[in-house]
Amino acid sequence: MDKRIDYISWDEYFMGVAILSAKRSKDPNTQVGACIVNSDKKIVGVGYNGFPSGCCDDELPWSRQGSWLDTKYPYVCHAELNAILNSISRDLRGCTLYVDLFPCNECAKAIIQSGISRVLYLKNKYPESDSVVASTRMLNQAGVELVQLKLTKPIILNFDN
Repeated sequence: MDKRIDYISWDEYFMGVAILSAKRSKDPNTQVGACIVNSDKKIVGVGYNGFPSGCCDDELPWSRQGSWLDTKYPYVCHAELNAILNSISRDLRGCTLYVDLFPCNECAKAIIQSGISRVLYLKNKYPESDSVVASTRMLNQAGVELVQLKLTKPIILNFDN
């Protein structure tokens, strides 16, 4: 018997972990997940977008529109930051971050400061936004490799198997 040949790549595997992590987000509009992997292909951190620990997600707003304090934006922690803060290692130098949405400028700062050297992402929904332009500029200047992952087949999770 020959070995199976239709298995997913490491990049697809780790992006799958990021996508599965996004399913934990309670945000009604945008669910983002992130997975940090070291050079030994070991997962060292995962995260998803949500409110900080100890803050009640039933009392803070999830709205995207209205006055700033009545929206989610001053309260939500992005998946990338949560993955960094949740990491089992304080040394993330040389690690790769897998995330399904291109990082914003605030996450880019945390990515750079933590020493992550490579970001693989699925989508860049807002390439012309000031946040993504600033993010791209900083990540490029810091020498962080940016790779848009093209999946060869859909990642489908079936919990019945």
